[in-house]
Amino acid sequence: MPTHVNAEAHGDERGALIAFVEAQRGGVRRSVLGLSDEQATSRPSASELTLAGLVKHVAEVELNWLRLAQQKPNERQRTEETWGDGFRLVEGETLAGVLAFWAEVAAETEAFIRSVPSLDDTFPLPEAPWFPKGSVSMRWLMLHLVEEIARHAGHADIIRESLDGKTAFELVAQESGQSWG
Repeated sequence: MPTHVNAEAHGDERGALIAFVEAQRGGVRRSVLGLSDEQATSRPSASELTLAGLVKHVAEVELNWLRLAQQKPNERQRTEETWGDGFRLVEGETLAGVLAFWAEVAAETEAFIRSVPSLDDTFPLPEAPWFPKGSVSMRWLMLHLVEEIARHAGHADIIRESLDGKTAFELVAQESGQSWG
């Protein structure tokens, strides 16, 4: 990761977890910095992945985990038939719109995590071969979001560099108004 997460206030485990999740979100968001929708939806490699699709996917994945933890229905739940739409912009969607949606999800995630009585509180997971069996804690949720978003931030780094040669370090500098190299 080309940025460092600031140390949390002493004993603020929630703040630390939120900061690490946000750092990974930043890596994905920076991958689309300065791109048009056309560039963000292009496929510069043999992969089906696009930058816009990755942004949409991580936003929807975060929402899904949030709804599981809240034990509420997911209003954007994907089915086997719509799974692929979670990785691409569909008619009427824009990169700016997906980024705005993700910002709302991120704010809701933070508010929820700050409101739960304890990070040891648990929620059940549905039966699926890709989920652990039983229940997981709010702490596990946040650590999983770090893992999930970081995986896709790495994908985004490769796609962006394949698209126009910009590296994560260049994008960090660009975001802060500096030059790199």
